[in-house]
Amino acid sequence: MLYEIPYGQQAIGIEIPGSLAVAVLEPGKLPKASGASIQQALANPFDSPSFGAFLEGSHSVLVIINDATRPTPTRLVLDEIADSLAAFSPRFLIATGAHRAPTEAEYRQIFGVHYDRFRNSTTAHDARDPSSLADLGQTRNGTPILLNKAIFEADRIIIIGSVEPHYFAGYTGGRKAFLPGIAGYATIEANHRLALSPMARALELERNPVSQDMDDALTHLHVPIFSIMTVLDKDQAIAWCSAGDIRSSFNDAVVKANAIFTVPIDGLFDIVISAARYPMDIDLYQSQKAIDNGSLALKDGGTLIMVSTCRDGIGDKAFLELMASADSPAAVLAKIQTCYRLGYHKAAKIALTAGRASIIAYTDLPPSEARKAFLQPCGDLQEAVDSAIQQHGSSARICIIPDGTVTVPLLSS
Repeated sequence: MLYEIPYGQQAIGIEIPGSLAVAVLEPGKLPKASGASIQQALANPFDSPSFGAFLEGSHSVLVIINDATRPTPTRLVLDEIADSLAAFSPRFLIATGAHRAPTEAEYRQIFGVHYDRFRNSTTAHDARDPSSLADLGQTRNGTPILLNKAIFEADRIIIIGSVEPHYFAGYTGGRKAFLPGIAGYATIEANHRLALSPMARALELERNPVSQDMDDALTHLHVPIFSIMTVLDKDQAIAWCSAGDIRSSFNDAVVKANAIFTVPIDGLFDIVISAARYPMDIDLYQSQKAIDNGSLALKDGGTLIMVSTCRDGIGDKAFLELMASADSPAAVLAKIQTCYRLGYHKAAKIALTAGRASIIAYTDLPPSEARKAFLQPCGDLQEAVDSAIQQHGSSARICIIPDGTVTVPLLSS
């Protein structure tokens, strides 16, 4: 039987014998939202004045939006609010976290037709620029709260984001616009170190120390915030939109995200094919999420095949340097216990999976770099699948996750 696996903005077909049990795990469906539904969310927000009323009397509006590593449909939201915003001469801040600034092409991807209108009032956050940061103290976990000063120069803040499960923050969206979105490097590094906690996992919020940090940062923000949160379906179309108070709109979007992105399974699989779908295939740093989510469906001793272009390469190379310095996944984990740098949480997550299963990578990464990350590079996806089937035998159970960075398999109890 033929199955299509996303690769970049195209797809690769693979054949799997019809005699084998194959499960395709895909996000579910909610009725697609239209522009009118976005307008309805703006007009009827959670615990907040309507969008128009929120803007009234403002003299300095700051709009915080995601960078190109997220599939957030910022341009579609701007279709609905750009004219209202323009009357208040807004500033836009790209929530890059520790990522690089967007390229010209990525800015146009983010803003769509609105880029020329707002480009001169748009800035990319730079986590490594101490002069741009304000020190707000510490979180309950001891993480320093360094945030971009622009939030204190505004009398209204608007955030546009998307909510889906996140492999160590619990969920994206909401408070994540501030931490790590516009946080300083030291803040991001300390926060991401908490990803080593067993409670730092997909779907977990209350007991998750990474999420706790994000919530604690919000308590220092006293300027009015209007949140616009979208939930996307498997086709990356808007399935839901929540707006208003940052916590209330986030919590509402989480409920809808769970309905879409969590997929029950009745047992673990011998072979898992997990793809990082565009734009999350930008690099290995982002594509690792497909490994982590895929591992939730994988038996010990199984084979996980990550499919991702990694078109920008590794991303943050700190975790690759660590892995290259170790001779086994166990050695990686041991080294992390003695020292930590931003990016090492990626090494830990990959090492945990590589320590119990084989990870094959179909990717544009140079084979030498893939091997450093304990990934076995392959040049032909069909051959990799055939080899895994031969290894696990005629009774092998196979799972395909076409959108592996956001699909969360849940093992039925």
